[in-house]
Amino acid sequence: MDPQLEKILKLPTKQKVGVLLLILFIEAAALIWFLYLPRQKELSDLRGQLTKLQAEVDDKTRIANNLPKLKREYDALNTELARALTELPNSKEIPSLLTSITTLGKNAGLDFLTFKPKPEVPKDFYAEVPVDIVIAGSYYSVANFFAAVADLPRIVNITNVDFAEVKNVNGRIMTKVNCLATTFRFLDKKEIKDDKKKPNAPHK
Repeated sequence: MDPQLEKILKLPTKQKVGVLLLILFIEAAALIWFLYLPRQKELSDLRGQLTKLQAEVDDKTRIANNLPKLKREYDALNTELARALTELPNSKEIPSLLTSITTLGKNAGLDFLTFKPKPEVPKDFYAEVPVDIVIAGSYYSVANFFAAVADLPRIVNITNVDFAEVKNVNGRIMTKVNCLATTFRFLDKKEIKDDKKKPNAPHK
């Protein structure tokens, strides 16, 4: 028999109990330190991961629940964009649009004395396309022309209207009208980039 064990067995009962309790305490401490605490940390980490995953699930669920609404908003924006695209021509359509304006005037019985496109005025994503116009004809023809321009599917603003040389010819009020017709067109991506690269004009 192990001499150490024999010594323990020969100890008084109280000391034997003390030694036993000490052994149990050491084993319990070892179990806590090497088994329980690592497991607790692992459990805590898993709970943290579970909380994070649950938050992600909640976010994705909320997004999924909002998808029908987001799709409706997306479709509405696409509809608005399509409508805007029909009202703002691109550069290739500008000549045909200007031709349409002159055709409307001639159909209304007007004579075009001046039709002079001016330099475009770039804005953020579009450009103004102004045209100086001088027309001659009756008040009735001028009114019909302005109404026809307003009914165009493209945006054309008539401003700076000035009536001159008003006279009565065979019972008809004839006049010459100076005005500015302004339409608009979308700038393509290259034009927008080039415009941003231009240095700002120096302040006077």
